[in-house]
Amino acid sequence: MQPEQLKFAKTHEWLHLDPATKTATVGLSAFALEALTDLVYVELPKVGVKVSPGQSFGEIESVKAVSDIYSPVSGEITASHGELADHLDKLKSDPYGEGWLVKIKLADEAGLGELLSYGDYQKQCAEEQH
Repeated sequence: MQPEQLKFAKTHEWLHLDPATKTATVGLSAFALEALTDLVYVELPKVGVKVSPGQSFGEIESVKAVSDIYSPVSGEITASHGELADHLDKLKSDPYGEGWLVKIKLADEAGLGELLSYGDYQKQCAEEQH
């Protein structure tokens, strides 16, 4: 997927919504992964876990810090990319493809309106670098 096709949370998660199935694929932005530097661990939720916008559903750990991963929408986890734990390189090499984290079946549209376009997200990232 191209980042221009995605929506972004202010907390650096990206979302791709499949309108036909109302399922969102969620991952971490290249900007966030670059800031984390050397990744050592990722913890993702089990299938069936219910999430809401802004709720932490996992953690990613680098040599510098441990960071929460937040849900941009409300719904139920229908898939968790568990094999990433053994292939952390996929997060950085393909953050918008093979580096996806979870798939969430939307409970409602809550959270979607808060998401940023790629252009607005780029502006936020530029401001954070200063």
